[in-house]
Amino acid sequence: MPNDITDKLSQKYDRRFGQIAVEKNFVTSEKVKQALLEQIDDNLAQKPHRQLGRILLEKGWMNAQQVEAVLVEVALSELYRES
Repeated sequence: MPNDITDKLSQKYDRRFGQIAVEKNFVTSEKVKQALLEQIDDNLAQKPHRQLGRILLEKGWMNAQQVEAVLVEVALSELYRES
């Protein structure tokens, strides 16, 4: 049963922002991991939630055009999955 839930969640969120950013060589997987840890730390400290793209942009690890390109691809993959 837990595997069914995990499988459904992975299918729903299969193309995540960080994965696409790494595939496009906009950022390294290490930088994505660091940004995810910062996101988790913020959430645990009850700070306002920041999207991964915002963290990568604020750190200077991605630029605005790269973030936008990834967001477009995320949105397109959502559309294709729903159809």
